[in-house]
Amino acid sequence: MAWRHSERLLKDVKYVMAADPAGTVSRLFGVYDPAAGLALRGTFIINPHGKLVSSEVNFYNVGRDADELLRRLQANVHLEKNPSEACPAKWTPGAQTLRPGKDLVGNVAAAFGK
Repeated sequence: MAWRHSERLLKDVKYVMAADPAGTVSRLFGVYDPAAGLALRGTFIINPHGKLVSSEVNFYNVGRDADELLRRLQANVHLEKNPSEACPAKWTPGAQTLRPGKDLVGNVAAAFGK
């Protein structure tokens, strides 16, 4: 809570933040380092069906990109509604998606007219 109340970058956060002082959640997700007594920086997107659809794990001193996290969340929401599609790297809502299949292998650039 001290971090939440003193860090100005978090002043506009509107969601509930939680702590894991016993390391229970970090152990569950495999990011707890017992030798250091710390958790690696893990970010996990779990869909409404309880399926892990995205994960990112960084070392203790490497920050995460909130814009990239939001992009991945938006991509997974889009794919929940359009399961036959794939969102390429740097995809944003409204951008072209791909249709996975044997014809796409080695031809991603061509699918984007490049």
